[in-house]
Amino acid sequence: MSGPRAPHPAAAGDDDGYSATVLGSHWFTGPPPPEDAAPDRVEGSVLRFGPGVTAAMPAPFPVAPVVARRVRRPGGGWRRYTLAALVLALVLAWLGWQRFGPSVLVRDVAVTTDPGGPGCDAAADVVAVVHTNGRPGTLTYRWVRSDGTRSDELTERVPSGRGEATLHLLWTFRGTGSYPARAELQLISPAVRSAAAEFTYSCRP
Repeated sequence: MSGPRAPHPAAAGDDDGYSATVLGSHWFTGPPPPEDAAPDRVEGSVLRFGPGVTAAMPAPFPVAPVVARRVRRPGGGWRRYTLAALVLALVLAWLGWQRFGPSVLVRDVAVTTDPGGPGCDAAADVVAVVHTNGRPGTLTYRWVRSDGTRSDELTERVPSGRGEATLHLLWTFRGTGSYPARAELQLISPAVRSAAAEFTYSCRP
């Protein structure tokens, strides 16, 4: 038989009650993870350590990205369309003025030729220059010669931007002798003006 048991150390100073040894909490939960352990992966703010860790719980409500909306200033489109309409109106007004604005105006008329006249059996070139205001239009005129010849009414179209119109009369002479000649330009419209040039035809046998 064994000898008498020695009293339990925990009960040496306490004869009235029994006390079990208290176990540390690490026996139930395991040792704490080392502080310098690296996570397996990072998903948002959820860190997972080691195998067998449960997945992160989804958010309790859907999360949508915030899209900034462009704020339209009131009246911006109206100003843009107004400016476009104003530009279009100015262009149309300019085109209308070019086509239907004031017509050609005559400033002065000058007629010149060689005062010595043409040679035997030759033609004299009589030149009339009509200065205008540069507007488009039509000149109506006739030539009157000192031998009693009068031309029909003639027309000359003046384009926009041209400040003068040049008109020619070719007066042909035949035979020998001498003849003092005069050629006159009579402008009928858009204004009544006239100008003349004189020369002498001379052909000696």
